[in-house]
Amino acid sequence: MAKKSMSDKLRNIKEGEIVPVEQKITFNEGEETPGTSAKIEEEITIGPEIDPDAARPKPTPKKNRRGGKAIQAELEKQKELAEGNKEKYTRLLAEFDNMRARNEKENSQMGDKGAMEAIEKILPVIDNLERALENITEEDKTPFEEGVEKIYKQLMDTLKDMGIEPMDAVGGEFDPTYHNAVIHVEDTEVGDNLVVEEMQKGYMFKDQVLRHAMVKVAN
Repeated sequence: MAKKSMSDKLRNIKEGEIVPVEQKITFNEGEETPGTSAKIEEEITIGPEIDPDAARPKPTPKKNRRGGKAIQAELEKQKELAEGNKEKYTRLLAEFDNMRARNEKENSQMGDKGAMEAIEKILPVIDNLERALENITEEDKTPFEEGVEKIYKQLMDTLKDMGIEPMDAVGGEFDPTYHNAVIHVEDTEVGDNLVVEEMQKGYMFKDQVLRHAMVKVAN
């Protein structure tokens, strides 16, 4: 039976195992002296076997072209979706701003309408105050009448602060937007279509007609 070489023995040794190793001592060159062999035990720890293929560089995997195209297509899809959402958001924001502006205008108009209805009911009282004060001369004024005149002026100042002012129709051209013509007269001393007398004073509330002026128009 042939003896196993050292390399064959090492192949059968398990990793981490301690084994005795027998070495021969040779005194003469090339000749083994009988009876002089010495048994020397050494502790040899066998490490993991090196795989020669492990040192070889692994080939770089090829890129998946189909996967790249799919990702690019998905990115384009998401981009289109984002653009669509942005357009919808911009349109909704514009509609919201328009609706808010309309609501503010409607609320303002409703407030103005309520104020106009209330003040319009006060105008006949102001008319009567003016008629009463017109019939009082400066010489006949009593302290009471002077007090009433002051109250009237205070009332007119308050209405002015609220945006309510009387029209100044006399001497101006007749305009059906602001005037109601109740009398037409022939007067050669004035021009055509001019207001010569105000029968009832008209009033403006901001830029709206609160009450039309009743006027006498010449020619």
